[in-house]
Amino acid sequence: MPETQSYSLALLEVGNLTPSLMVADLCAKSAGVQILGIESTDGPQQCIKLIGSTADVTHAARAGQALAEKMGSSGIVSILPAPLEVVRQLAHPKPAFSPMLGLYDYRIPREKHMSTSDAIGLLETQGLVAALHATDDMLKSSNVTLVGKEKIGAAYVTIIVKGDVAAVQTAVAVGKATVEKLGGKLILADVIARPHPELAALLPG
Repeated sequence: MPETQSYSLALLEVGNLTPSLMVADLCAKSAGVQILGIESTDGPQQCIKLIGSTADVTHAARAGQALAEKMGSSGIVSILPAPLEVVRQLAHPKPAFSPMLGLYDYRIPREKHMSTSDAIGLLETQGLVAALHATDDMLKSSNVTLVGKEKIGAAYVTIIVKGDVAAVQTAVAVGKATVEKLGGKLILADVIARPHPELAALLPG
């Protein structure tokens, strides 16, 4: 995080991982804003952390909040103008491994990450059976590659695939249909056609 006191911190808490990734991509594409990371609450809520000028992070966070609500999720925004150093450190901790979830509790940018020339497809369910069955159908339906399986607790599972836009759209549509056919709980299924590099850096390799 920049040391200068001219930077402000925006905290945007969004319900569930897939909406959070969609919102983070929108925020990253806003001028003058940088994503620090996305921290899990060990439950559905994910806290997106943005830095930049007060005006820039406020604009990005409010746009992200509006998108979250449009998708049927929740969005809570808080702006910290020139936060104290102790708060900066608290807001940007070293990721800690969660044995219960089998992953790190804080997603921060990776140096090596997936290409932004690929579209990404996101399918989030509550329950593992529907997620795994949908993944098999998605990978068989079109020329997409599995990026990863992400958990956030409370049985929420997000499947991420990548490929060209048409292939990813087909895969996500098939995955959504599979979840619905099985009677699973679908949280969100969507496609990001051109993910921002900062979002790509937050995703599994």
